[in-house]
Amino acid sequence: MPYVRRNSDGRIVALFEHQEHPAQEFLSQGSPEVLGFLGVAGGGDAFSALDNDFVRVIEDLIDVLMQKNLLALTDLPAEAQVKLLARRRLRQDLKGPSILLDDNDVI
Repeated sequence: MPYVRRNSDGRIVALFEHQEHPAQEFLSQGSPEVLGFLGVAGGGDAFSALDNDFVRVIEDLIDVLMQKNLLALTDLPAEAQVKLLARRRLRQDLKGPSILLDDNDVI
């Protein structure tokens, strides 16, 4: 699900669980168009914002586990290590001093 039926303007007017005439086009349940048709506030943007926030929660959880020596960075797959370190570096760069700002500037 869902297969969609569109009107002449290309807007979704109905959703179907199974493919049937004229609902031939399949869209994922999380597609912004489907979410908008269902009246889910923010559509796909709401999920993206939640995903970004949740990634930060997971990063913080990993940090806590490492601080308590329950997890080592090397316990994670190599790709996860690279991504985690890259995010840490970027966050550190954003916190560090900038030659473009003086003491009175606020980010």
